[in-house]
Amino acid sequence: MTVLIERALHATGLLADFNDAGVLTLADVHIARRVALLGGEPDETVHLAVALTVRALRLGSVCIDLSGARHSTAADEGVDVTTLPWPAVEAWREACTRSPVVAAAGESGRPLRLVNGLLYLDRYWREEDQVRRQLQDRASGVFPVDPAALREQLDRLFEPGSEKQRLAAAVCAFRRVTVLAGGPGTGKTTTIARMLAVLCAQSGPPPRIALAAPTGKAAARLEEAVRSVTGLGLPDLHASTLHRLLGRRPGTRTRFKHHKAHRLPYDVVVVDETSMVSLTMMARLIEAVRPDARLVLVGDPDQLASVEAGAVLGDIVAAAGCPEPALASALQAVGEPETVVNGVVTLDRIWRFGGDIARLAAAIRAGDDETVVAILRTGSKDVQFVESAAGDCPDLRADVLNALEHVASLAASGEAEAALRALDAHRLLCAHRHGPYGVTRWTTEIERWLPADRLTDQSVGRPLLITANDYDNNLYNGDTGVVVQTADGPRAAFARGGDTVLIPPSRLSEAQALYAMTVHRSQGSQFDRVSLVLPPATSPLLTRELLYTAVTRARSALRIVGSEEAVRAAVTRPIARASGLRESLATRSS
Repeated sequence: MTVLIERALHATGLLADFNDAGVLTLADVHIARRVALLGGEPDETVHLAVALTVRALRLGSVCIDLSGARHSTAADEGVDVTTLPWPAVEAWREACTRSPVVAAAGESGRPLRLVNGLLYLDRYWREEDQVRRQLQDRASGVFPVDPAALREQLDRLFEPGSEKQRLAAAVCAFRRVTVLAGGPGTGKTTTIARMLAVLCAQSGPPPRIALAAPTGKAAARLEEAVRSVTGLGLPDLHASTLHRLLGRRPGTRTRFKHHKAHRLPYDVVVVDETSMVSLTMMARLIEAVRPDARLVLVGDPDQLASVEAGAVLGDIVAAAGCPEPALASALQAVGEPETVVNGVVTLDRIWRFGGDIARLAAAIRAGDDETVVAILRTGSKDVQFVESAAGDCPDLRADVLNALEHVASLAASGEAEAALRALDAHRLLCAHRHGPYGVTRWTTEIERWLPADRLTDQSVGRPLLITANDYDNNLYNGDTGVVVQTADGPRAAFARGGDTVLIPPSRLSEAQALYAMTVHRSQGSQFDRVSLVLPPATSPLLTRELLYTAVTRARSALRIVGSEEAVRAAVTRPIARASGLRESLATRSS
């Protein structure tokens, strides 16, 4: 595979060497040179450290570990970097420590910060430290709850066999931050609904509740799922995106109307799909939640993390720590003696699906490539493996066209809700957006299979994907819909919780045909059947988290198209996002 390298013409020394090798991009080099120039730093080893820190953010890490930079860089790039002139670690760290552009833990006013051997851009260190301090401050003490009344509510709402769900509700009743972790089908949304019912049953005025998720699609699914749990006496709850919850401000993506000086007016804030929340967004969220309110973070730490820097949910779930005495005593008083650390309760019983999809997901999560390949090669009605290095699959065309024809038939009859449900019957997922294995290629391929009258924006049955937030129409990046026939002409139908909204297609400014979708965009969604096209094993996007996320989108049937080499590469290549949050939470809580 040929890699196109953008060379920085004025780079010299180490920056030029790492740029020529393809490790650093043009932007990495230019930012490092500008920081060094403004800060009066002549040491080229510091220039390299700055460039690698910028590069780390681009790849999702919050910082770099100078002692492990060589190893992690080689793993990330998939290229041989052993011939590059890496600085000696101790001398490199000392050069950064005394640099005028690098601040130590107690200092400020410099663009970078070195803490415990980790080098950050200052903004990201401050955001990480803010999240750490907020989580630990909110861990002190417990809410005053009547143990006898709470125990009665837990007995009423949770059946035998749902001990983990019961524990999560008890933790939420007492603690200001609760983390509910678990994979698809483990009952997270049902637990949320019953957890909220427990809180609503407490003495005093009913709590003001906010439901939110990173994307519009995930928010709609959360709202619909919570509403589907009937008989609990919950208020009429609506979910929104995090951006909408915090109140967007024109001209900025990182500052909102609600913040530490203007808090959210809610007593309980529930955030689903938290694995997709970046460090910056988590910092903005947690500062906006009132100190006396409850925050519930829900998600699967084994899924893909945010496309931006940080893996906050994974860090919190994996952080070591000690039980909190006040919480432990309160839980024992309601018959829940299990140890809880950092407010984390992990659901591990799968209720929704089982069979080979569940076995495959478990093996991927464990990094067991031998078992993964064995399951794929054995095959079943649940899982099919089409071994093809070129990504070709003869049966895929029939499945895609049959699914689209069913959607079109319902759409032509004006059955908007049924058409939207049919849209989730089958989904083609790709790791890449572009290239021979990407969404663009497969979209073009599928459009060649379809008749010409089905390819316009007004075509009834045309599936749609919203690609940018559209606040005027209350649509968000990742929302999916379909054009249906109505008495007023073609309308684009989108699900909003349990409702369906109809919008003239001409009013949609950021929509494209939905014939294939990246695995990243599929997070927060579930489909009856999934076809996954894997890129070659050399693709840097091919990771354990990506494969796990794709596999767990399928409810009943999964097809993987790719090579055994690609499957093994994905299973044995976990994403390594550098961060200091996990260690700082463990250190400060022990």
